[in-house]
Amino acid sequence: MVKEKIIIKNPTGLHLRPAGELSNLASSFQCSIRICKGSNMADAKSLLALLGSCIKVGDEVEFICEGEDEQEALAAVLALINEGLGE
Repeated sequence: MVKEKIIIKNPTGLHLRPAGELSNLASSFQCSIRICKGSNMADAKSLLALLGSCIKVGDEVEFICEGEDEQEALAAVLALINEGLGE
């Protein structure tokens, strides 16, 4: 299991388009990818779960990857967040 915290810098947070980008990327990996905000945890492969997390700009979230390709998944997810989630 690998995990890392990151601050969401996308000005609009995780609304539909960036959440879709994140869930599509997460779904391309075999490992489980969860996103935690406070005490709430969501499956990053689920668009509805991401939208339901109400993640906004400035929120600190933690990604937890567990499984066969966990290192690659975490690196890819963090890179996508740092690049602005496709916006």
